[in-house]
Amino acid sequence: MRNIYFLVLFLLSILISIHASLHVKYLPGLEGPLPFELETGYVSVGESGDVELFYYFVKSERNPDKDPLMIWLTGGPGCSSICALLFGNGPLAFKGDWFVDHPEFISNPFYVGGDSYYGKIVPGVVQQILLGNEKGLTPLINIQGYVLGNPTVSANFESNHRVSFAHRMGLISDELHESLERNCGGKFFNVDPSNAKCSNGLQAYDQCISEIYIEQILLPNCKVDYVLPDISLPNIRTSRRRELKEFSGNDSSSLPPPRCFTYSYFLSAFWANDENVRSALGVKKGFGKWSRCNTLNIPYTYDIHDAIPYHVNNSRKGFRSLIYRQDYCFGDHDMMVPFSSTEAWIKSLNYSIVDDWRPWMMTSNQVAG
Repeated sequence: MRNIYFLVLFLLSILISIHASLHVKYLPGLEGPLPFELETGYVSVGESGDVELFYYFVKSERNPDKDPLMIWLTGGPGCSSICALLFGNGPLAFKGDWFVDHPEFISNPFYVGGDSYYGKIVPGVVQQILLGNEKGLTPLINIQGYVLGNPTVSANFESNHRVSFAHRMGLISDELHESLERNCGGKFFNVDPSNAKCSNGLQAYDQCISEIYIEQILLPNCKVDYVLPDISLPNIRTSRRRELKEFSGNDSSSLPPPRCFTYSYFLSAFWANDENVRSALGVKKGFGKWSRCNTLNIPYTYDIHDAIPYHVNNSRKGFRSLIYRQDYCFGDHDMMVPFSSTEAWIKSLNYSIVDDWRPWMMTSNQVAG
């Protein structure tokens, strides 16, 4: 975070194209000024420019004149990129308007970053930026490559590797795994319904993993969907769990327990919907409540079903890519995007190996991965 710029798009669509930015010095709940430079505002996207997205821009703390600039597109689909700021570090036509207001960053090396579902989208965004440069669109973006954490590439890859992942992690028996491999032929996605042995085996598999939190198999399997109580940020600091239940008007099952990772999603909703926070960040009035993910109405067309061809094209153009397993997306315990599927599609590119598999050390006696 200290060595790069961090430009995050917070997916809020509005109907009027207005360019505005705000340098945020203070935020409710934090004593004293922010320890880094934060700017928020709106940037136009799309051909007509009649839609704007809310963005967060965090300036490098090292060398702002030379450090790379990164735009971060979070997973989903339909999830807010504020998640990347709070918990971790749609296919969009990103116009260069932001650079018009920030000309000092035009020459900086530019990278596109994303995680999870945006493993499908980011390679396509990089390709579109390149096409724009080749067509002479201005400003010219100094695109150098992209960064992806726990990225999806296609439903086939991820789905077909979840069974082997479950076996390697001890979630299913050797016998069931062998039966599935034998009867399904290694294909566990869009299975032929007439293949009774395969279908029966997959039912047994589903029973074994039904109560697993597949985003991190070692964490408690907690309820994610809950009703957001109408309660202000100051009150949540003093309210006990019983009082929060009363505000929600639902039983205890509507709230995730504090021990659950998803409880942080619950708290972020309070923070992001507090009027003082929204005012401090320069969010325009008139919008409804913020939600972490929009799962009901995603106004985009799903037209990238396999990202591997984009990786191939970008590689041939000389772009650098960093593919990694991140703790925010739960690394090698992420069953949604199994590490084995990531390894498999990278191997399918037939790149030469220049460095053997080895421990990546944090310190002399601590392995990071």
